[in-house]
Amino acid sequence: MALAREVYSFAKRFPRDEIYGLTSQMRRAAVSIPSNIAEGYGRGGRDYDRFISIAYGSLLELETQIELSGQLDLAKDGRFVSLLETTARLGRMLNALRRGLQRSIKR
Repeated sequence: MALAREVYSFAKRFPRDEIYGLTSQMRRAAVSIPSNIAEGYGRGGRDYDRFISIAYGSLLELETQIELSGQLDLAKDGRFVSLLETTARLGRMLNALRRGLQRSIKR
């Protein structure tokens, strides 16, 4: 949830002509991450593992979009570096959760 809030704040500074482009894509990917985690948790079991995988895919999508925003100089203050550090940390957490879920499902 914190990452989604950061992305909304970050993308708010993009040029107006990006509102239906990169801004929208980044916001959807950022919201998709906690949404899929919550839905998977609610369903439990094998579904939880599947939804964590979907959340991880959205995270990778978001990382790509953050990188692109940096390359396009849309993020003039360098905040994209901090966001990439956050996405890397969240990626490690999601991978650890997936490993734990896969071990418990195999039992």
